[in-house]
This record gives sequence, structure tokens and C-alpha cells, in this order.
Amino acid sequence: MSDQTINTQSSLPILMPRRADSHKGDYGRALLVGGSRGMSGAISLAGMGCLRSGAGLVTLAVPEVCLDTVAQFEPSYMTTPLSCDGGGRLNVAAQERLAELADAATCVACGPGLGRTRQLADLVVWMYEVLPQPIVFDADALYALAQRSDRLNEAAGPRILTPHLGELKRMLAVSEINQQEAELRAAQWAAHHHAVVVLKGHATVVTDGLRSTHNATGNPGMATGGTGDVLTGVITALICQGMNPFDAARLGVMIHGSAGDKAADELGQVSLIASDIVRFLPAAFKEMEG
Repeated sequence: MSDQTINTQSSLPILMPRRADSHKGDYGRALLVGGSRGMSGAISLAGMGCLRSGAGLVTLAVPEVCLDTVAQFEPSYMTTPLSCDGGGRLNVAAQERLAELADAATCVACGPGLGRTRQLADLVVWMYEVLPQPIVFDADALYALAQRSDRLNEAAGPRILTPHLGELKRMLAVSEINQQEAELRAAQWAAHHHAVVVLKGHATVVTDGLRSTHNATGNPGMATGGTGDVLTGVITALICQGMNPFDAARLGVMIHGSAGDKAADELGQVSLIASDIVRFLPAAFKEMEG
């Protein structure tokens, strides 16, 4: 699959202990872009996952029609309204404001609850091509990138994509692919585009085309809506705290899966929902510190 395969949890990076005199600015500014009318929960889960994973400041940039709903989920993140269309989804008029917000961001995430329109595809590809900050692309942002695959050869900064198998097939424009071939093609895509790909699923694969790792945490109870949105927030927060994209992705999937395992131990797999993973992130991080 790649030049180097890493399979041991012992090789995972660690977060450095926080200095006694540190402040919120030391742990990065996260900007999460997404949400739409009827899909406010996705970006909110990403924001809560980002907060619980240690980002110093978290801002959710969402369509103005759903800002109040998003803000009510969690008082610890900030929200800012963006221009939207009649369907409650972001439109290209949001680009100028997004550029201003990104200037102050350590890391950007895009996709949870975003929706799908031609204007959104143009907006997402503009982010991919132009913004110099590391960007985590997930969910509907991956759909948008697949629609403009001919424009993904040049990126202005580090890019992390988090597809599940179906989303990877769309990115590759193939209808059928087995797991082994999917892992190979994900590594090839990552190498060609100088990106990190997180192929989500059982034994999630993280690859930059040169190195690949299989994650050992997680359980079938996490196969429920919103869990991927939480992962987007976790990876974004780790990058905000100084980790490079590959390390942030592989530590992020481990912590995310560990939180899911702890949630399943207490609640059972059948009843597990995405917000439970957010709730158990502190225990997963505490165990990692130990």
C-alpha cells in the first residue's frame, strides 16, 4: 500500500503537556464551515468535538438562517453568520467573509451539514485551491471536491480528506472496489495530491501516500449519523495544537475510536449516538495522558 506501514499504537504521537502560563491563544483558532437549514446538528457536533479535543478558540461559520440553532447547542464555541441561498445553504457570496475569517484561523474544517449545490461546489474548491491554512474536508465537502476533481492538483496548503468507502468511490469515479484496493487507491490519491486521506471504517486507514496506519479502536456502535462530524472536529483541534496533518489524523482516529469504545462500554453499541462520543472524549484523552 505504501513505502511504510505503521500498525502499532505505540508509534502514535502525543500531545505535549500544557504549560502553567499558557492561554487559549496557544492552542489555536479553529474555523469550522458548514451547516444548512435542517442540518445544524452536523456542524455543531464537529464544533463540540473540536472543543473537547483542546482547540483554544472555535468558531462555526454557518448560514445566517441556522445560526441561532447552531449557537444553542454549545455556549463555548463562537458562531458567525454567512450569506445563504433560499434553501438555507451557503452561496458564493460567503466567499469574501470566509477569506476574512480564515486569515485568523490556525486550521479550517469544511463539510458537516453543508448541503450540495453548484455554488457550494465552487465555494469548496475555492477553499481547496486558495486558502493556505490546513483544511479538513468531510461529508458534503467531499462530494463537492468530487464534482471538481480536475481542479485538485494544486492546493495552497495542507489538505486532509476523511471519506468513507462510498465517498472514496465517488472521488475515484468508480462503482465497485474492495477494501484492499480501496486502501491502495487512497494511498495513491494522497501521494498524487500531496494530501492526507483518512479512509473511515473498520480499522480506519490514515495515509499520506508514503506512510499508512490502521487504527485499532472503535466499534460497530459508531456506525451512526454524526460520528464522522465529531472526528472532523477532533482532527482539526489537534492540528490547531501544533500537530502535522498526518499525526493529527492518526491520533485523532485513535482518540475518536477510544471515546466510542468507552461510550459503548457504558451505553451499549445499539444505543450509542454521536454526542456520546463527544461526552467520552475527555476520558479518552485522560487515558492517553496516563
